[in-house]
Amino acid sequence: MSITHIVSLSGGIGSYETLKRVIAKEGKEKTIAVFCDTMNEDGDLYRFLSDIEEKTGVRIKRLASGKDPWGLCFEKRFLFNSRVALCSRILKTQLFNDWLKENYSPSDCVLYLGIDFTESHRKEAIVKGYSPYKVEFPMCDKPYVYKYEMVESLKREGIKVPRLYELGFAHNNCSGACFKAGIASWKNLLIKDRVTYLRMEDKEETFRMISGKDVSILKRNGKPFTLRQLREAVDSAPEQMSLFDDEEVGGCGCFVGDFDDENERKD
Repeated sequence: MSITHIVSLSGGIGSYETLKRVIAKEGKEKTIAVFCDTMNEDGDLYRFLSDIEEKTGVRIKRLASGKDPWGLCFEKRFLFNSRVALCSRILKTQLFNDWLKENYSPSDCVLYLGIDFTESHRKEAIVKGYSPYKVEFPMCDKPYVYKYEMVESLKREGIKVPRLYELGFAHNNCSGACFKAGIASWKNLLIKDRVTYLRMEDKEETFRMISGKDVSILKRNGKPFTLRQLREAVDSAPEQMSLFDDEEVGGCGCFVGDFDDENERKD
């Protein structure tokens, strides 16, 4: 029986490296790549996906529910934050799982995710979450490669580094405006891409107005800390660009982190 090798592409550099390793081992004819679009991605991510297709010769299957994270917030009347963000679960994990079950049985395929050896603690929860499908993590195997080495490899291949990495973000997802990111990451967005930040700030203020609740994506000292408050604090002290640098950076961990979250809620 022919096995299909399915690589989940996040749009990040780790999943691209994963795809390359799978192709090298299994051949591109037996490999497919799947990208789940949150409809809130940086425009340069789509350019990166096109470059990946051209470089590897593997066509990327693109899935989308038609909703974005903010649409889900308003639909569920709940503002996602660094502790609870259902957007990844619904727009990525659930979408991918539904597609997978409709098209492949556990005996037909092997799944590959792009976490690397620095995140190997996540493997057990992910394997359990996808069972009975088989899941492998090529970047957790030797040769071990750090993200900065992946970036250098990308340059050698002649592929432009995704814009968000160049702006100092750890992930190439959700335009650098991930609900699970911390204060330092949002401050970086404000400094590096003010237009996107102001768009997110406007959405948060709209949600607060419609809900009538004192809620926010971020918290500071255990209290709501809105994007407007963060912007005003940074703008009022431009000479202190290190303001909030010691605050939590956070990270999306989208898709693969959903299984970690499930385990945390069960404990």
